[in-house]
Amino acid sequence: MVTFLIALLALIGGYFIYGKIVDNLFGPTDKPTPALVHNDGVDYIPLPTWRVFMIQLLNIAGLGPIFGALGGALWGPSVYLWIVLGTIFAGGVHDYLSGMISLREDGKSISEVVGHHMGSTMLFIMRVFSVVLLVLVGTVFMTGPAGLLAKLTGVAVTVVLPCVLLYYFLATLLPIDALIARFYPLFGACLIIMALGIMGGMLFGVGGHTMPELQLANLHPKGDAMPIWPLMFITVACGAVSGFHSTQSPIMARCLRDERLGRPVFYGAMVSEGIIALIWAAAGVTFYDGTGGLAKAMAAGGAGSVVYDICVGFMGGSGSMTGYIGATLAMLGVIACPITSGDTAFRSARLTLADWFGVEQTKALKRLLFAVPLLAIGGILSQMDFNIIWRYFSWTNQTLAMIVLWTGATYLYRVHKGSKAWMIPAVPATFMSAVTFTYILQAPEGFQLATSITYPCGIIFAVCCVALFAKKILMSKQD
Repeated sequence: MVTFLIALLALIGGYFIYGKIVDNLFGPTDKPTPALVHNDGVDYIPLPTWRVFMIQLLNIAGLGPIFGALGGALWGPSVYLWIVLGTIFAGGVHDYLSGMISLREDGKSISEVVGHHMGSTMLFIMRVFSVVLLVLVGTVFMTGPAGLLAKLTGVAVTVVLPCVLLYYFLATLLPIDALIARFYPLFGACLIIMALGIMGGMLFGVGGHTMPELQLANLHPKGDAMPIWPLMFITVACGAVSGFHSTQSPIMARCLRDERLGRPVFYGAMVSEGIIALIWAAAGVTFYDGTGGLAKAMAAGGAGSVVYDICVGFMGGSGSMTGYIGATLAMLGVIACPITSGDTAFRSARLTLADWFGVEQTKALKRLLFAVPLLAIGGILSQMDFNIIWRYFSWTNQTLAMIVLWTGATYLYRVHKGSKAWMIPAVPATFMSAVTFTYILQAPEGFQLATSITYPCGIIFAVCCVALFAKKILMSKQD
């Protein structure tokens, strides 16, 4: 319990201390925001700050901080360190910079932002990479909640899935204040109840479970066959740092009224997601009394079944009315997370394609031009094995985060020449370069190479990235 509470306080403190440092180094101004300059009644709409925060949180808090955190918990409480440090020094920086740079550049999609600062080749790569990632995200966040809803209601997945797909279509197509801004506060209430309920059940020992303390050891049931580096860092995904978030931040950059609201919305939402991930990672190792029990439960019924069992167990116990109500509310919170990321994933994919091909989106027919094929592809992919899609999503997700962090470092160097502000994103960018390259060389869905090869190759790749960044800085000095 002590370890968990320290980690929780560290996340909260990170927002107020490191988040403030990052904000001061970026330097918000009084310049009119895109929401005020380009108000089009569809995507550029000024919204109240609390709504913008809630939408941003629900946009980014998909299955990642729940399923990813449970997967990361298989390595034991050591996952707390990555969730806390990753959220504060990587995820929060990534989300803040992707949102604020987009805000400065008329709310452009992240692919356009990266291309502006990293060159035409990277622009093309990012456009393709972003659309692929967003469709994968939409698919993952379509099948996951459909399965959970089916388990909760007893209705077949084949019936629930088309209903989720229909909602995604409407959320992708309609103005942002028609569905998303109206219903997200309700979903947010479920999410908050879920987090507080699960945390309360753990802290007060519901069911006789004891929260384990931190051990600096690999407690994965498969032992050395599943090394912490780099597998755990990719598995946790959105709960520590997520490239997907950079595709969502521009959506809210088009709705902010003031640049000074960037820290509570972008950095604050990431810290909130880190707290959600911390709660679920702790719940996994606590409810099943260790990583062995968690691994068996994951193998037997999948992450969705584990979520259901934890909700019932920590929200009042199975068989009781309070337990059923609490579990239902908690499950609704868990379902709301992926649904409110899946809808904006497809919406962001539409905006990315619109920016790519220069098609304005004020007319419904032009929005249909992109929405229909995107949702059709997502519907086809939803028939694939969820676990396969998730693994490829996780690596693609973290690779995008690495690219965006390097973009943030380039932007800060250009804007604040003479200062060391660029180091804020450059350090986590270097780390994530090593993580992502090592993973794809080593993972079962990658090249399956031995650690004797993947570890040094990962370090060499990170060094090469640093060298390319240094070359870009030197070229910038000569301009």
